[in-house]
Amino acid sequence: MSGNKFDAPAGISPLDQEKVLARPHPRKEGPLKVTGQATYAYEYSAEPELQGAAYGYLVGAGVARGQVKSIDTGAAEAMPGVLLVLTHGNMPQQGESETPVPQEDGATPQMPDPEVDYYHQAVAFVVAETFEQARAAAEALVIEYADQTPEGDYVLAEVMEDAEKAGSDEESKDQRVGDFAGAFGRADVQLDVTYTTPDQSHAMLEPHASLAVWDEAGEALTLYTSNQMVHWVQRGVAKTLQLQPSDVHIVSRYIGGGFGSKLMFYGDAVLSAVAARKLGRPVKCALTRPQIFNHTSHRPATIQRIRLGTDGDGRIHAIGHDSYSGNLPGGSAETASHQTKLLYAGENRLIRQRLSELHLPPGGSMRAPGEAVGMLALECAVDELAEKLEMDPIELRVLNDIGYDPEKGPQRPFSSRRLVDCLQRGAEAFGWERRSAQPGSVRDGEWLVGLGVASAFRSNQVKPSGATVRLEKGGKVTVETQMTDIGTGSYTILGQTAAEMLGVRLEDVEVRLGDSDFPKSSGSGGSWGANSAGTGVYYAADELRSKIAKAAGYDPKKAVFKDGEVWEDNKCTLLGVVAAKAPEPLEATVNATFGDLDKQYAQASFGAHFCEVGVHRVTGEIRVRRMLSVAAAGRIFNPVTARSQCLGGMTMGIGAALMEELHVDDHLGLFINHDLAEYHVPVHADIPDLDVIFLEELDDKSSPLKGKGVGELGICGVGAAVANAVYNASGVRIRNYPLTVDKVLAGWAEQAALQARAGD
Repeated sequence: MSGNKFDAPAGISPLDQEKVLARPHPRKEGPLKVTGQATYAYEYSAEPELQGAAYGYLVGAGVARGQVKSIDTGAAEAMPGVLLVLTHGNMPQQGESETPVPQEDGATPQMPDPEVDYYHQAVAFVVAETFEQARAAAEALVIEYADQTPEGDYVLAEVMEDAEKAGSDEESKDQRVGDFAGAFGRADVQLDVTYTTPDQSHAMLEPHASLAVWDEAGEALTLYTSNQMVHWVQRGVAKTLQLQPSDVHIVSRYIGGGFGSKLMFYGDAVLSAVAARKLGRPVKCALTRPQIFNHTSHRPATIQRIRLGTDGDGRIHAIGHDSYSGNLPGGSAETASHQTKLLYAGENRLIRQRLSELHLPPGGSMRAPGEAVGMLALECAVDELAEKLEMDPIELRVLNDIGYDPEKGPQRPFSSRRLVDCLQRGAEAFGWERRSAQPGSVRDGEWLVGLGVASAFRSNQVKPSGATVRLEKGGKVTVETQMTDIGTGSYTILGQTAAEMLGVRLEDVEVRLGDSDFPKSSGSGGSWGANSAGTGVYYAADELRSKIAKAAGYDPKKAVFKDGEVWEDNKCTLLGVVAAKAPEPLEATVNATFGDLDKQYAQASFGAHFCEVGVHRVTGEIRVRRMLSVAAAGRIFNPVTARSQCLGGMTMGIGAALMEELHVDDHLGLFINHDLAEYHVPVHADIPDLDVIFLEELDDKSSPLKGKGVGELGICGVGAAVANAVYNASGVRIRNYPLTVDKVLAGWAEQAALQARAGD
């Protein structure tokens, strides 16, 4: 490592003591949340400048594609309490964007013109003294559209023939190795199957919400908003409103779930800011639940064709995976075949991503984009292959394990890879030996019982991340960084990192997050958050150690920090004493960066999921009975928060397998089940006994913390384990998700018809 850049494998450091880091600790902010004292974006009101906030109500387009011909605002503006009605006619000039899909830190203009690109795109914004007044006035608007809705561009299957290459980035580009067509044609055993996954919604608990307030001159904006990426939204809002980023202050301290939807910002942020500037008073807006489904992003549907060719022993020699998805012009693809590039051996490979233009609401990242739905297909295909080979599914996966990037070869080994260990440990703990290979052969009363397995894989990513670590006068430690906490435990993990480095208790560390005035951080997303932000805190704390040692008169290279003291040999000084005597505050601010170790080494977290289901032999009802996940993700920074992340991922994976599906109205071009009454997510009654096992592992090529991402690993492969268990129980292989009762019954009916014809 050079300076604050991680560009060589990590050596021994104070973190390896693991007195605080890697120990189970409840979340630092937990008491605030369960007692209602954690302030979310919509709730700020204590500051004097936030008194008397007005309420904004976003009005979404009633057509999926067309143009606003006219908006009659007269009745709405005359209603009690109404302060302002914004439309494209009175919106100020905004930064331009080439696509209606929100981009990382790009401009996301709202109502810049009368054009409508998708259903519930903002067409008006009503501001009133109360929420009820704003909502009532919104209903009084009379909007006329010139509908230009074409037929056939809302359903992926109808536009996939026009698909183009998804992009040139590493995840999207094609992988072509060897002679796939020839090897597949010569294979002793061939599998050629197509799986489909539907559009899915993040359905987070806290809605997208923003509260905007300007300074007295109307030149500097403070935006309290629920967003995972503080620096992205700061730059994006600045570009949209044509401000300097320094004139936009973002506050996002607590986030009630995001799952990727809050990587970007939407109408609530921009329109609240515009209205607040016009009115000269604070304006807040929370999107309604239906607007979250159609105004914000979703996980795009996929069509995935998988071809596997093996020799008679089950060794894969040809592996092909074509993934199709759709998005608005300028949007990105759901990279569902990415994991197939790295997960299994096979010297002949053809892996492609294709993207079609589709005029549904914006497609974007949702927990484990790519792998979450890609493994729904791949891991079921591997199960089908095992049955063709008459092999145990775990045996087949172990046989085709590989220790290096299959495309780059042995010169790019994995930094660490314990997939086989996860499969074997899980099989032992779950009782896999009791599985019957014959589908439908195990019964428990009226229930058919089956077991399923799937590998887990999530690529490891890291991002530059900064932090300030300060020793306070009383010997306490303060950490400041833009990093956010979306329920993942950032407050706790970053506190543990600082505590370990400076030899203090976790309760002696105050962590301040989610404020653009703090050093720019990685933000929360892509499972890079804890590892990247923790690296920033590590380097800042390491620099602070040197400053403290020098202030105490000790040699920084010999200094030891423990029990709230700094030591050199047999001499020690309390940190509080060092801070009190220092002529100026003792603090360090760094911006940690990463070298090219991810190019030298393939990096990913691995795991295995095991599932037992019951399928009612009369009704076809599916019940998950128990599930186990085994994970190897480097150093586990906090077993409590990591376990919670895995349990959440498993729950979402069960939902993806059995119930989650946005239904597209292919005439009106919207998601018609846009609420939590009809978009079904798992509830407590759906979730049985879940368990998680973490394997001990240190990955010294990933970060100074020697950990890897775990927040998304928990969902990757879960749905496939459920689907494989359903097949093992019922004998029905369902290739179009979700797995619902009607599909089970249809499978049984088809089997009965085939048996009847065979009998004739």
